[in-house]
Amino acid sequence: MESASPFTEGEFEVMQVLWKHGECKPAEIQEHHLREISNMALRSVLGVLVEKGHLSRRKVGRAYFYRARTQRQSALRKMTRRMSHIFADGSPLTLIAEMVRSEQLSKKDLAALRRIAAGSEPAKKKSTPRKKRKG
Repeated sequence: MESASPFTEGEFEVMQVLWKHGECKPAEIQEHHLREISNMALRSVLGVLVEKGHLSRRKVGRAYFYRARTQRQSALRKMTRRMSHIFADGSPLTLIAEMVRSEQLSKKDLAALRRIAAGSEPAKKKSTPRKKRKG
């Protein structure tokens, strides 16, 4: 299922937990969440995500379990398209070029991008750490 509603920052953080850890109870989501989130705030975000169609919820005994219905790759594709329309007049090439320029990628990362573009290497999750800018 793919929802048309974009994620808020808080929704995205909850989705990241569920994409990484799979089906979870709210207490487990709180445990893995990037920052402290109150039970009431989390339940509100979970309710919105269920309503938007991004999550499914099932009850086992007295506990609710939440699972991502929107796949990470699908959300990434939609967010990339949206960023391309907002920041690059709809051009994925312009968006990628701007990201490459703004991130000041290492020669190793640029070589990896060339291999990915040629189809000879899958994309990796992390790039080579950048040196911090002075200034």
